[in-house]
Amino acid sequence: MQQCVASLYYGKWEGGKHACVDLTGVSPLARFRENGFIAGQAVLKAESKKVEKHAKACEDNQHAFVPLTFDTFGSLAPEVVRFLSRVQRVVHSNFSTPQGRGFVFSRLGFSIQKGMAAQFVARLPAILM
Repeated sequence: MQQCVASLYYGKWEGGKHACVDLTGVSPLARFRENGFIAGQAVLKAESKKVEKHAKACEDNQHAFVPLTFDTFGSLAPEVVRFLSRVQRVVHSNFSTPQGRGFVFSRLGFSIQKGMAAQFVARLPAILM
């Protein structure tokens, strides 16, 4: 049995199952020369690949799989919008102060920035490092 690979786990997501949440950032210009540029296409393709790769393993382990895919231009996959809407409802119902509400989204923003920085550093020529 394969393990469910995830960036984070979220308890009681759908039908009482825990969710394996996979955070993925992509560049919409990565395959620009091959297919031309279509806004949002890179996000949808990356989300589809993540589902193909990880959904079955998560399902075998009685978990839901939630791909959170975004691109460097700010496009979000539909599942990301659904996930963030749900997180926002939970945060607003459990935190009475705006500072508490902002914590979750600032952590998420930091995770996205960290992933983007890793992608940029990986593409730097060796001489610059």
